[in-house]
Amino acid sequence: MGNLLTPMPQPSTVQQPAELLAYLFTAWPDVKKKQIRTWLKFKSVTVNGQVISQFNHPLKPGDVVAIRTDRFATPNTKLSTGIRICYEDDAVIVIEKPDRLLTIASEKVQDNTVYHHLTDYLRQGDRFSRARVWIVHRLDRDTSGLMVFAKTEQAKRALQLNWDKADKRYYAIVEGQLPDETGTFRSYLNEENPGKVYVTEAGGQARLAITHYRVLKTHERYSLVRLSLETGRRHQIRVQLAEAGCPIVGDDKYGSKHDPIKRMALHACALEFPHPVTGARVKFESQLPGNFGPLVGGYSPKKGAAAIKKSREAAKEAAKLARPPKIVKPAKPPTPPSRPAKRRD
Repeated sequence: MGNLLTPMPQPSTVQQPAELLAYLFTAWPDVKKKQIRTWLKFKSVTVNGQVISQFNHPLKPGDVVAIRTDRFATPNTKLSTGIRICYEDDAVIVIEKPDRLLTIASEKVQDNTVYHHLTDYLRQGDRFSRARVWIVHRLDRDTSGLMVFAKTEQAKRALQLNWDKADKRYYAIVEGQLPDETGTFRSYLNEENPGKVYVTEAGGQARLAITHYRVLKTHERYSLVRLSLETGRRHQIRVQLAEAGCPIVGDDKYGSKHDPIKRMALHACALEFPHPVTGARVKFESQLPGNFGPLVGGYSPKKGAAAIKKSREAAKEAAKLARPPKIVKPAKPPTPPSRPAKRRD
């Protein structure tokens, strides 16, 4: 990306050894140094066709240095804020949000939000730029994972109009073990309290919430669960898991008693939706966070089915050992056959 109002410099061939940043300053003296640093920060500089952001990257004679003109981040570009850009085009930008980062501003936090950082990324230091992102959906502050933002108001409207066709999946580490390997939570939620959501009876302001789940692995006190949303209520996954007696690890608001990784163990791992321009379904996936796996003794998706079976068999065996021994009453000795009476002649 770059300032769209300024023509990008032509590629330059290195004549003698130099470090990248120093070479950029020398090769394009008419460009402000702040703009050149912005190009490096947002991975707009290439060396021999490869994106380079390291300021002291060594250059050798014959290397070709260029500024990308496609305006879009390369996949897996990681911003200094911890946000990872998974995909970008003219209409959307898909990112992986780190935990402890708000989606939009609150009364207490104004600037340290995904919205602010993405808008700053799009403007690339140009204070006259009007580029921005539009909110399509949200993730809680302590939830990490995949999100999509629109880059135009038209794209936002198209995404939200078809949001019921989107497929959203999550990984969660929960306390305890759910009763079944697969199942569906179906409950009514009261969202009137701004701080906390409650399960309630149908009627009034209550809204139906539906979540499908599959247990991927259980190990000692924790279980790894994959969840798919059919509805999108506030705190839906958190409330329903807590109601089932298995709160998400680190979610003290909804009853968690353990916080071994110092964060809520909820991650948006898959996002699929109709593209707002082409209408084609696009799908993005995110790996299980590295600190989730050790809580369940490690996890490999390929070994997931075997792990489920093994963990359930172990749980059944442990349940058997926990039962008191069955008392077997001794059998009564057999009654001897009666002797026939003697005949008297």
